[in-house]
Formats: sequence, C-alpha cells, structure tokens
Amino acid sequence: MSVKKEHFGEMPDGREVSLYTITNKNGLEASVTDLGAVWVRMVVPDKKGVMDDVMLGFDDAAGYLNNGPHFGSVVGRIANRTAKGKFSLNGKEYTLAVNNGPNNLHSGLDYYDARLWNAKEEAENAVTFTLLSPDGDQGYPGNAIVSVTYTLTDEDMLTLTYRVLSDADTPVNLTNHGYFNLLGNNGGSILDHKARILADFYTPSDETSIPTGEIRPVKGTPMDFTDFHVIGDRIDENFDQLVMGHGYDHNWCLSHVRGDFGLAAQIFSEESGRAMDVYTDQPGVQFYTANWLDQEKGKKGAFYHARTAFCFETQNFPDAVNKPHFPSPIVKAGKEWTSATGYRFYIYEK
Repeated sequence: MSVKKEHFGEMPDGREVSLYTITNKNGLEASVTDLGAVWVRMVVPDKKGVMDDVMLGFDDAAGYLNNGPHFGSVVGRIANRTAKGKFSLNGKEYTLAVNNGPNNLHSGLDYYDARLWNAKEEAENAVTFTLLSPDGDQGYPGNAIVSVTYTLTDEDMLTLTYRVLSDADTPVNLTNHGYFNLLGNNGGSILDHKARILADFYTPSDETSIPTGEIRPVKGTPMDFTDFHVIGDRIDENFDQLVMGHGYDHNWCLSHVRGDFGLAAQIFSEESGRAMDVYTDQPGVQFYTANWLDQEKGKKGAFYHARTAFCFETQNFPDAVNKPHFPSPIVKAGKEWTSATGYRFYIYEK
C-alpha cells in the first residue's frame, strides 16, 4: 500500500491543490483531491487485465473549479433536492438558494466541491479531508465540522467514511456523486450495463424531481431492479417517472436495516468484465443515468454525453427534511453523525 501526493493545480487565490493516489497490492488506484474532497480517478482491471480509469472527471483542478455535473464530488450538507429551498427546524424557517427549477439541488450555489479541504494522510491506504462549514453556511444552522475518509483495501474496496459534528441541530445528508462507466471513462454508452438494486420500493417524484411523499413498490414497473436488468431495456418506456426524469434519476428505498452496512446495488459490463458492488448504511440510493450530460469536455479530451455514465449516490431520502414520515436527516447538536459507503471492484464471472 502507498499514498502518492502530487500537484493538481491552484485555487483562484493561489493556494495549491493536491492529488492523492492510493495504490493497493493488486495495482488498483484511487485518486482523490483536497479540492472538494473529490474522488477523481478509479483505475481497475478488465477481464483481460487491462487497467483503465472508470470515473468521469477532469484532468486537473481547473476543471473541478467549474464542476457543473459534480463529477466525484462530496455533496452536502444536504445532497439531492430540497423543495422550494426551504425547511423548518425547531420552529424556525431556513432558506437555501433556489438553483434547480423551484428547488435547491445539492445545497448550492456555494458547493462544497469548490472549496479547499484540509488533508491528512492516514497510514498507507487512507486520506481524510476535513472542512469547517460555519453557522449559516449555505443557509444551514450550526458550525459543522465535516470530514470524509477514503480508504482503499487489498480486497479492492474503496470505503468512504463520513463524519459531521455540529454545535446546533442541523440536517445532514452527505453523498459522493461519482460518475462511473465500467468500459472506461471514455467508454461511451452505459445502456448495456446490467444493474441490480436491493430495494422493493422507491420514492416517486413530481415533474420538478421532488419526491411526492409516496413510497411505491417497484414490482411490475421499469423501476424493478431486484434482479439484474440491462439498463437500456426499459429506460425509454412510456412510464411517467422515466419520462419526467429523462431516464433513471430516482431514490430507491434499500431493503437492509438502516444503520447496517450492507449490499445496496450491483452492476457489471459483460464487454469489459468489470463489476462494482455498492455497500452502505444509509436507507436510500439515487440511481442516475447521467441524463443531463451534454458535450461535457473531460479527461484526455473526452466528451461526455447523456447516458455515458451511471451514479449510485447513497443517501437519506430526498427532501426528507420536509417529509416527517421519511427517515429523519436531523443531527443533534454535539452528537457526531457517521456513515460509511463502500465501492468494491472485481471481475464478473457468469
């Protein structure tokens, strides 16, 4: 195991941005940066042993400073959408920026992924990034210390361990917005990938992508991934959720017990042989098929188009802060919130 630190660019004020690459005994490489605590690269072998980067992104810090799709970003304090950019907590109403139709998306506009985090190398296989999010930051209450630790194991899993400690009650829903393509980051369409999600229910959304509050069964719908399905087989069906979302962009209610670190989703490419399992202790996962990518210029001159990547964003349910029957996202003052998500890479065998 080893961690290599190198120059990755500069912030607008001249501060240096660094890239940290962790390599395990099998030659897998995970690269992360102190700019936004972003996950930049994941280099894994295909069935012929050819190594390639399976994450979409940019070549240097300059690209991530204007990271519209949030490639590999740590998103918070609340990932996903908050209806009308408003919520109430302890009798007080809080207002967030409206940056996605009538709603707030990923707590913008002052995103975590445009900030320089403090970095600390942990032993030979981990890096921790820490950020102070002050009271009122993005509109949220409480001075919050936010951290994420990336750990690469010799079992070919990258684990993300999140921690938040606030001096006031505050909503928290951190995720990583990694965009993957198991054919390689310039591999083209992901519609031939086969995916499975361990969930019998999902939260349908309205035309602005805010959950309606319902929890519907997936059975008998194109949202049913309880067994492996080719992503492209049903993505263009005349099903209201897929029509409004231009494809998959929804939260699935995971079957495992909340708080237990369990298998959430699996995906593989028969062409490359690469496979990925997703583990989490969170109650939900957002499966997104990059429906809104449009000629985004990325690594090594690649252009990313719609449906050339997939995301599995482990999370609490979207807009839970406004829906009391959803799992609560509120973290109490002085009580540290922790959560873990793991991405394990391997070769698919029939």
